[in-house]
Amino acid sequence: MKELKEYSIEELEAYCEQIREKIIQTVSHNGGHLSSNIGAVELIVAMHYVFDVKKDPFIFDVSHQAYTHKLLTDRWDRFDTLRELDGISGYTRPDESPYDYFVAGHSSTSISLAVGAAKAIALKNEQSQRLPVALIGDGSLSAGMVYEALNELGFRRYPVVIILNDNKMSISKPIGAISKFLSSAMAGDFYQKIKKTTEQILQYLPESATYMAKKFEESFKLITPGILFEELGIDYIGPIDGHDVESLIRAMQSARSLKKPVIVHAQTLKGKGYEMAEGYYEKWHGVGPFDVASGEAIKQGVSKNATTMYSEALMALAKEYENVVGVTAAMPSGTGLTPLIQAYPNRFWDVAIAEQHAVTSMCAMAKEGFKPYISIYSTFLQRAYDQVIHDACILNLNVVFAIDRAGIVGEDGETHQGAFDIAYLSAIPNMTLMAPRDEASMHAAIQYSYHHKGPLAIRYPRGAFLKCTDTPPLPFEYGKAEVLKEGKNTILLLGYGNGVGKAFAVSKILEEKGIDVGIIDLRFVKPLDENLLLELCEHYCKWYVISESVKIGGVGSLLATFKEKHVLHVKIKTFEYDDAFITHGATHLVEERLGVTPKHIAESILKDIY
Repeated sequence: MKELKEYSIEELEAYCEQIREKIIQTVSHNGGHLSSNIGAVELIVAMHYVFDVKKDPFIFDVSHQAYTHKLLTDRWDRFDTLRELDGISGYTRPDESPYDYFVAGHSSTSISLAVGAAKAIALKNEQSQRLPVALIGDGSLSAGMVYEALNELGFRRYPVVIILNDNKMSISKPIGAISKFLSSAMAGDFYQKIKKTTEQILQYLPESATYMAKKFEESFKLITPGILFEELGIDYIGPIDGHDVESLIRAMQSARSLKKPVIVHAQTLKGKGYEMAEGYYEKWHGVGPFDVASGEAIKQGVSKNATTMYSEALMALAKEYENVVGVTAAMPSGTGLTPLIQAYPNRFWDVAIAEQHAVTSMCAMAKEGFKPYISIYSTFLQRAYDQVIHDACILNLNVVFAIDRAGIVGEDGETHQGAFDIAYLSAIPNMTLMAPRDEASMHAAIQYSYHHKGPLAIRYPRGAFLKCTDTPPLPFEYGKAEVLKEGKNTILLLGYGNGVGKAFAVSKILEEKGIDVGIIDLRFVKPLDENLLLELCEHYCKWYVISESVKIGGVGSLLATFKEKHVLHVKIKTFEYDDAFITHGATHLVEERLGVTPKHIAESILKDIY
């Protein structure tokens, strides 16, 4: 097979359609990110045509749009394993391929990485051989980290090419024929040569003679879409048709030749080539398996998921109390806030990819007497850790953190697993941690949360809760656990959140072996129900903790601290996650590998007994 650089434009265009079809067919079977990937095919093909992936750092922001890159870098034959256990990741991973420069799963890191790479390249005197290339989507420009990086890049002027994939937010709408002409002109060498020559001439002319020239240059910038970047000290090329391979190649070649920081602004259509997904349709961003012909999802389960339960409970609360407000960071449907934003647009907001801003802005609302519900995935709340401490907990404000996707999330892998929230939140003074076990307790938890004083974090899983008891939950009381089943021997299963359902599944396996165990729903892990636990240790001397979280700093660690405090003679064993990042794959297969399925837990308990 010949090298990509040897293809004609017509051959490249045909290859793009072949790649697009490969992505559609694979994602329809495996699930994954669809519209962003098929919308960026030509962009990434042009990147590989112009730049050298063997030497140049190719940096993908979020990297959920990097499927084309994977197909172009020796993974075509393995692409059907996308997001499967032991298959290729849905994101870039250096341990998967030497052509994946950096791991990425969270947004807005690419330009910072490019700046760091450019500094290293300069220190190693490799600037004539290597050039960092970053591909970033317009949505990622809503995060402040991007502007921190742009600010330094514009000041230090390291050679970096930033390709802006503008597929939703119009940074600057074209201004008729003038804009079309300017876009075409700036994409080629003509504009860049004129600009460079003008800059050189201005250095030698007296100030009086340069006044009009400078004014002309400033006025010229004002009618170009790149004024924001130009004012930051970064050259701008565009906007370019992001599906015109020839124009993209010409623009990137021009950018490469400048030897300074430059942004290539390409306008693309999300879902390009698959008509049902074309345009900004959130449902086509991340999809499960679907039928290509009809676009209909292939149903894999009908159980109501925890996100929907939270959404319904919060909607009921918002109807009851006018001071209930809420926010999400670019995940309105993923967190269940879409119905609330539609029903109460002045009380619920999507602030884009800006978790830090989301938390701090809601803290101000709490100070003004409102009750904010901050709805963010476990893995994304990590991005606002300082704000949780500095802005919410120090002042002990009445804010609620609704933590979605707690536990294993499956195919998205290590950058998205919600394993750490208990560990990173339990260390903070004034923070309370609680978790519902099913739909009824979710509604009870949300009702309780409204009256709770101080910061409160409620965690719940992706998908449906595991089946547990049919017994209606007791109303939540601060720091109180609930005994769900009395046991006839000395074994106690302590479940937290979705771990309660798993505890019931374990108990059924043990009952088949003639072992009758006790089960409690901890409900709170900060604070623990110390009085109840002290009572239970008089009857149960073997405690088994079941929680979807890491061991270090997790529920078992908190119980071990409690045991040490009271000098208790109980054995505590926890079935939380070991000290390692959790790979991608179907959740049940990942849990099997980790040894935390009900079957594995029951077998481990039986080994302890016999």
